Amino acid sequence: SVAVMSVDLGSEWMKMAIVKPGVPMEIVLNESRRKTPAVVCLKENERLFGDNALGVQSVKNPKTVYRYLQLLLGKKLSNPQVALYQKRFPEHLLQEDPQRGTVYFKYSDMQYSPEELLGMMLNYSRVLAQDFAEQPIKDVVITVPAFFNQAERRAVIQAAQMAGLKVLQLINDNTAVALNYGVFRRKDIDNNAKSVMFYDMGSGSTTATIVTYQTVKTKDSGTQPQLQIRGVFDRGLGGFEMDLRLRDHLAKLFNEQKKSKKDVRENHRAMAKLLKEAQRLKTVLSANVDFMAQQVEGLMDDIDFKAKVTRSEFEQLCADLFERVSQPVQDALTSAEMSMEEIEQVILVGGSTRVPKVQEVLLKAVGEELGKNINADEAAAMGAVYQAAALSKAFKVKPFLVRDAAVFPIQVEFSRETEEDGVKMVKHNKRILFQRMAPYPQRKVITFNRYTDDFNFEVNYGDLSFLSQEDLMFGSRNLTTVKLSGVGSSFQKHSDAESKGIKAHFNMDESGLLLLDRVESVFETIVEEKEEESTLTLGNTISTLFGGGSSEPAPNITEPDEEEVPPESGKDDKEQESNEEQKDEADKKKQDESEKSEPETENAEEQEEKDAEKTESTDIDKEADKKKTQKKSKISDEISVELIIHDIVDPSADDVLSSQKLQDLTDRDLAKQEREKTLNNLEAFIFETQDKMYQDDYQLVVSEEEQEQIVAKLREASEWMDEDGYSATTKELRGKLSELKSLCKDMFFRVEERRKWPERLASLESMLNTSSFFLRSARLIPEDDQIFTEVELNVLEKVINETTTWKNETVAEQEKRSPKERPVLLSKDIETKLGLLDREVNYLLNKAKFAKPKTKPKVKNGTSSDKSSKTNTTAEETVIPPTAESSDKTTTETSETKSNHVDDEL
Repeated sequence: SVAVMSVDLGSEWMKMAIVKPGVPMEIVLNESRRKTPAVVCLKENERLFGDNALGVQSVKNPKTVYRYLQLLLGKKLSNPQVALYQKRFPEHLLQEDPQRGTVYFKYSDMQYSPEELLGMMLNYSRVLAQDFAEQPIKDVVITVPAFFNQAERRAVIQAAQMAGLKVLQLINDNTAVALNYGVFRRKDIDNNAKSVMFYDMGSGSTTATIVTYQTVKTKDSGTQPQLQIRGVFDRGLGGFEMDLRLRDHLAKLFNEQKKSKKDVRENHRAMAKLLKEAQRLKTVLSANVDFMAQQVEGLMDDIDFKAKVTRSEFEQLCADLFERVSQPVQDALTSAEMSMEEIEQVILVGGSTRVPKVQEVLLKAVGEELGKNINADEAAAMGAVYQAAALSKAFKVKPFLVRDAAVFPIQVEFSRETEEDGVKMVKHNKRILFQRMAPYPQRKVITFNRYTDDFNFEVNYGDLSFLSQEDLMFGSRNLTTVKLSGVGSSFQKHSDAESKGIKAHFNMDESGLLLLDRVESVFETIVEEKEEESTLTLGNTISTLFGGGSSEPAPNITEPDEEEVPPESGKDDKEQESNEEQKDEADKKKQDESEKSEPETENAEEQEEKDAEKTESTDIDKEADKKKTQKKSKISDEISVELIIHDIVDPSADDVLSSQKLQDLTDRDLAKQEREKTLNNLEAFIFETQDKMYQDDYQLVVSEEEQEQIVAKLREASEWMDEDGYSATTKELRGKLSELKSLCKDMFFRVEERRKWPERLASLESMLNTSSFFLRSARLIPEDDQIFTEVELNVLEKVINETTTWKNETVAEQEKRSPKERPVLLSKDIETKLGLLDREVNYLLNKAKFAKPKTKPKVKNGTSSDKSSKTNTTAEETVIPPTAESSDKTTTETSETKSNHVDDEL
């Protein structure tokens, strides 16, 4: 398998796309459409997904239907998002995981975490993709909202691992849209930066993203297009909130009708029906200004509900939401430090941008025409699958560089005891690791210069004051405590070397996940080089010319793709002074090396002064020569690291085994599907065969005794199906089906053979006629022009005769036999005879096709008749002797005519 897939994981829908050999970037179709509801239904004995789960079950038993799981990923029970989810879906019972503090769904004796449920949906998406691609798929790129934090991103990866998927990358959905837009406009991207804004309002959130497209030079692949992301969001603004307000409005209208004494808002099934109707109503009102009469049958207590809602009423219900539509645009411009004049186009993405009021408010905010030139539903899935193909080793795509942006700043915090005026105190320090909107993937290095023993430091979110209170859904802002051990022993081991600090190497990868690659203790020591022999020095000099033998000091310990984090203003004064002194010394050394020596003078007095100072300068030169033989060497020791996670603890080993539990559920579903398939096949076989027993074709070939036996067995099987068949195992159903097929096998064979005879015999008769005509034509070719040997023609003649004899004898014998007996004329034998004839004729035809015309040597003599003879011959004709000119000429023409006639027939 070489195919890869992408999953655009939205709040309400998920869209899949694949790339496989011969199929570049194609949206996956489910049973009916190009997008699938992100819903899973867990009943006692089965699981339903997509439209099957959202259809009847979401209304009939909403407690078993789970959706909008993005709100719960990577969240503790105390998180405000969990309370919001509980308010929106009161039918679900949420409880706290005692080990991780996260939530899980409790229903009957079943309990599942949001990650497990998401894993089920991802596995279902893979099943759809594999059926569409007709091959196994394991590698995937998954889209996530740009505002997903570290815990939420880890939760998505854990869910994919439970589904048995290998995540090539998590890509922000706004980035995937921008990539899809840029890939198809590669020719329009040059070294002049062009900025485009994508306004994406989906079901759960809104993102305004400013993307800058520009070509840049790279080391590996030359000049390539690149996109740079700058984006902000409004997490609570989305189409689902509009659906909920419409639902509540419909519930209010029903209560006002006072057809029931009960409050419809306390009935979960009734509210689920109203939510489904509200979602349909929002779509209708987006296309129609006038009100629409709505009716929900049997809403509650067998009472039908009918109401009228206009677009103006809908806009009034969501007035405060529409006021927030323009804010992400202003925030994006502020974040990017740009004005609206610098934006070339504003492009709409997401299903909720189809609401007319949203477009109206947005048009006033941007002051220019809104772009609708991309597929709002599928752009993210298509961009993600392009990235999947680029990351896969099986495909080669044109590079398109992506520089995403970290929405939340991350900083490192540490404390150290200091002493000022004899008073010991603890000083807290902070250093920004990744600024807000910092591009990634990117590596950073932080150096701790004042520690000589084991210590700890914290990795936390930075300043989040730019977020609204609704968006502060992190719970704990502390990410990780890093405990370092082995620092003290490292200093003891290298006590004679100069410390260059404890360096922590961080990496924010393509998925936006922060990783601590390693921590090392770095020292620098001076090593004296031995003076080398002249020949060795010459060798080193030669090798230096070819790139070796460099005598430069060791390079800076910061890796080429890493960035050293500069010291913060809160750093110790002594530490800052030390760094400044080191910088001054380096500048001074550089300045000294750049000074040029004074030119020599011819003045005798000056020369005498220089001679007098020769002894003193000799001592200085010796000291300089000694420094030249010294070389700095770097020493690094790996420091042991222990990570204590504060946001959401990763699953334990037992939790990881839940992937096996999900596999068991998948196996159970497959077993159930196999049983249902076998049951349907058995039912169909019984009913179809019972009907066939009364058809003329079958009554002709079956005896009365055989017919009675088959009919009795079919009746017995039908009665067994009514009593025990629907509860039987797959093995029992297969056994019953196999028994019936074995009983009817001979009858089906006789009917099938009689149906094939007319076509097969007609083909054989046609082939015999063609072969016979070909043989007669071939034998008419003159001996001089004959291209077939006598043996070849005799073989063909023999095959024709034997086939004709076999056909006549077998057909005659078959006519004597009863239709109820096994036939002697078999379709497979007819096909064998056809193949044999076809092989012999094709052999001769191919020989004639590639045969070269025969040539005869020309006869030369001195008579005057040669000239006359040559004028009557062509380039391919034989020269005729003069003694038989007239007669031979006639013969030659006749032979040529016959040869042409044969060629035409061939």
